[in-house]
Amino acid sequence: MPATHPVARLPTVSTTTSGEVATGVDLAAVLLESKLAVPSLPPGSVSRRAVIGRAARSDARVIAVSAPAGFGKTTLLAEWAQLEEREIAWVSLDAGDDDPTALLTLLASACAAFSPLAESAIAQMRGVGVAPLARAAPLLSAVLAASPEPFVLFVDDLHFADSPGCQDVLEVAVAGVPAGSQVILASRRETPLIARMRTAGVAAEVAASDLSLASDDARALFARVGASIADDELDSIVAKSEGWPAGLFLCAQIVRADGDTAGISGDHRYLADYLYRECIARLPPDVQRFLRRTAVLTKFSADACVDVADEDRAREMIHEIDTANLFLIPLDRERGWYRYHALFREYLLAELEREEGAAAVQALHRRAAAWLGDQGLAEAAVEHLLLAGDLDRAAVVTADVALSLYDRGRMLTIRRWLGAIGPDEIRRHPPAAVIAGWAGALSGDIAEGERWAHVLEGIETDHACAGEEGADVAAARAMLRAAMCRYGAKRALDDALCGVSRQPLWSPWRAVAQHLVGSAQLLVGDEDAARDAFLDAVDLSEATGIVDPAILSEPELALLAMRANRVADARAHAERGVALVESSTMIGYPVTGLALAVGARMALRDERPDRARQRLARAMRARVDSTYLLPFLSVRTRLQLAKAHASMGDHAAARHLIHEIDDVFAKRPDLGTLVEQVEAFRRSLDGDAFAGGATPLTPAELRLLPYLQTYLTIGEIGERLFVSRNTVSSEVSSIYRKLGVTSRGGAVDRATELGMLGD
Repeated sequence: MPATHPVARLPTVSTTTSGEVATGVDLAAVLLESKLAVPSLPPGSVSRRAVIGRAARSDARVIAVSAPAGFGKTTLLAEWAQLEEREIAWVSLDAGDDDPTALLTLLASACAAFSPLAESAIAQMRGVGVAPLARAAPLLSAVLAASPEPFVLFVDDLHFADSPGCQDVLEVAVAGVPAGSQVILASRRETPLIARMRTAGVAAEVAASDLSLASDDARALFARVGASIADDELDSIVAKSEGWPAGLFLCAQIVRADGDTAGISGDHRYLADYLYRECIARLPPDVQRFLRRTAVLTKFSADACVDVADEDRAREMIHEIDTANLFLIPLDRERGWYRYHALFREYLLAELEREEGAAAVQALHRRAAAWLGDQGLAEAAVEHLLLAGDLDRAAVVTADVALSLYDRGRMLTIRRWLGAIGPDEIRRHPPAAVIAGWAGALSGDIAEGERWAHVLEGIETDHACAGEEGADVAAARAMLRAAMCRYGAKRALDDALCGVSRQPLWSPWRAVAQHLVGSAQLLVGDEDAARDAFLDAVDLSEATGIVDPAILSEPELALLAMRANRVADARAHAERGVALVESSTMIGYPVTGLALAVGARMALRDERPDRARQRLARAMRARVDSTYLLPFLSVRTRLQLAKAHASMGDHAAARHLIHEIDDVFAKRPDLGTLVEQVEAFRRSLDGDAFAGGATPLTPAELRLLPYLQTYLTIGEIGERLFVSRNTVSSEVSSIYRKLGVTSRGGAVDRATELGMLGD
């Protein structure tokens, strides 16, 4: 994803995402470890052995623990983990995990505790479009299936990852849970995923009614806290709270302090604010203020509190709160990082706004963003900027870190941020508009890609070239325009040369610009200049670590070597292109299709049909999101795929790919020499009487195919893909016919066998 050189960068927000800080502490690793650590049982908790026993003995491979906040879901899971004799792994989710790639990567990291395939799978959990569902989710399913011992995987706070994309990949992943193992999913609300799985008979549920405390349980809780209460008073409190565990715990704290329950009233829906207020009112004002202000942080350390809450005594305060058992949950063994109980944090945030006002809350979120940015946690910083309503800075940082996220398969996170920032603010930030344009182009979202390309064209030339920022914007706009080839081959070359001329020698984007120059030189027929540009792009790619230009340039060098009959050079370039795809774990990205298609042709030449078929299947999948928004790449990839299919005697597939090329030509007719090359190949097909082979799945059918792994209905699949039920039905029928099957399961098995799903 080419982007501008960082402009208007905030000194308080780092563009790194590794979390490496000046002290040498890898903060990102510390926080990851905290998400994979089993929490300790809170003091005074009531044992849920009976509930755990029933769930553990269930034949269901998935157990859903669904209840509102304060019902002890995390406590139940933590006790279960302590009691469990099988292998265990734990994942705690937060708002930043509502991205299929992020979710799958996190789950795979947890599975490293028991599965030998986890480590190798983690590096493969990348992809854009449907790739997480088509490839990464089946990979995780295989990780779970390969566990040599029975296991229990606990996933807490699933409500933070309840987007359709996350729910779909999770459904496919847990299908691999073997007999004797279980996945436990805890959420504040029942998700559609659980409803589908329960209907299919593969999931069981622990509901709020199972977690409500009866009088005997409540008495045990009061006794553990050291609160004495009469039986009738206890029965009254249980009735008022409807057995709500968090409310009863708070009542016990108040009874221990006051000796009676006279002031307690209201049912559990309104009890929390009163009870928390009673607990906090006993604390010194400075501690109360500290609690409110630090609640803006989902996770915090003493150092974070010093900078964000402006409290020099943060370490002392944290110790005092921890000693008072005030819903503070340690996240690491050293007790350096903490979080508040979710319900308590919600109360504190409400109190913060009530006491200090919305402006103060936003100011604290801005301070949190600055601190996180200084620690190298730019992703978390953007989340706080959005909460602060600071869309201006959010747009700047999003443009700054988008390429890093794209490289890690986090395209949905980028698009979610852009959606939250909004089109009006993006228009005011040309670098963000460039990112929006690339995001649309690389995701195959034609409407978004065209929209932002049009917006960028409307930027005044004088403004775009004013100063360093303007030069960067002009260069980025020219590069995007060259990639989209909106005004024909000659203009694409001019735009690409503009991009190179305005990129400093040290810029990582110079490699991207050099590749675009090579592509445009091919369009105008200057193969020598194209070769030089591609070689430069490869060198710059290696020097800067930006892998896309090399992945795209190596197969072009291979094709040029083929035309010159330099077979050894062609083989070397083709194999380097495929090796880069595999080592970068970018299989499924549109930019990988050409390298894989050329690699398939070389494997056929070397009489290695199995290797050729594997590469061909991956290349066909990569073409799904390759549209006329990137016309040179789309046509070049499909032409090489067509030639590979023709070499294998599959002329039907080759002709279908030529029809797809015609669709691109209809939108981008001026693609120079590429038009002549396609026509020459078309004539060779027309002159061949052999018409064997099978029509391949279309890009639309390949987008739909991964959803056949789920329990989604035809209508629900249509909602995911924004098409009608009738369209889905027609495409499913076509998939069945082309694969020679009659059922979903048969289609999934056949597609997996052919390399259309999974690895």
